[in-house]
Amino acid sequence: MDRTQKAAVIDEVAQQIQEAEAIYAVDYRGASVPQAAELRARLREADATFRVVKNTLTERAAEQAGAEGLKAYLDGPTALTFVRGDAAAAAKALADFRRASGLLEFKGGWMNSEALSPEQMDAIARLPSREVLYGRLVGMVASPLTGLASALNGLIGGLARQLSQIAEQGLVGGDAPAPAAEAAPAEEAPAAEEAAPEEPAAEAAPAEDSPPAEGDTDSQTETEKE
Repeated sequence: MDRTQKAAVIDEVAQQIQEAEAIYAVDYRGASVPQAAELRARLREADATFRVVKNTLTERAAEQAGAEGLKAYLDGPTALTFVRGDAAAAAKALADFRRASGLLEFKGGWMNSEALSPEQMDAIARLPSREVLYGRLVGMVASPLTGLASALNGLIGGLARQLSQIAEQGLVGGDAPAPAAEAAPAEEAPAAEEAAPEEPAAEAAPAEDSPPAEGDTDSQTETEKE
C-alpha cells in the first residue's frame, strides 16, 4: 500500500469515526473467515460495520477525527465496529457472538466523545434495543390517554343512568308532576286598624263566705258580747 492509498484509508476511517454513533474495539484473534462473515451480517442488521485496519493507520485516523481516546485500544489485533444505528443492538450482536464462539474480547470503545471501558460495553449490550424502548415509550404515552378514555366512558355511562332514573321517576319530560300550588299569602291587617283598648279590670268583690281577717274577728266578738 503506497502513501496515497494509506492517506485514502486514513480519511475513510476518520470519516467513519465522525459519522458513528458508537465505536467498539474488539480483539478478533481466532475468528475464522466464515465467523467474521456471520458477525458482519448480524451487525449489518443494527446498521453497523465491522472493519479491520492496521493500528498505525487507525491511530492517525483517530487523531484526524478528534477521537484520540481510541488510540488506547489499538494494541494487538484490533477490529473496530462503527455503529450508525442502534448502539445497544450492535453491542448485543457482539456479545452474542462472543458467548457462542468464545472469541471476540471486548477492549473498549468510543461514544459521545467519551471513551468506553469493556465493562461499559457489556452494560450497553444488556440494554433494551431501540425498538423495545420506543415500544415502552409509546405505551407510557398511551396509558394516560387510555385511562382518560375509560374515565370519560364511565362518566358518560353514569350520567346516562342517572338521566334514565330521573325520567322513570317522572322528573323530566311531559309526565313531570305539577308543582304544588303555593299557599296564598295571608291578607295583611289594615295598617290603620289599631288594637282595641283593653278594658280596665274590674275590682274583685270580696267573697261572701271568705273568712274575716284576724282584726275583724276580735271586733265581732266584742260586739256580740255587748
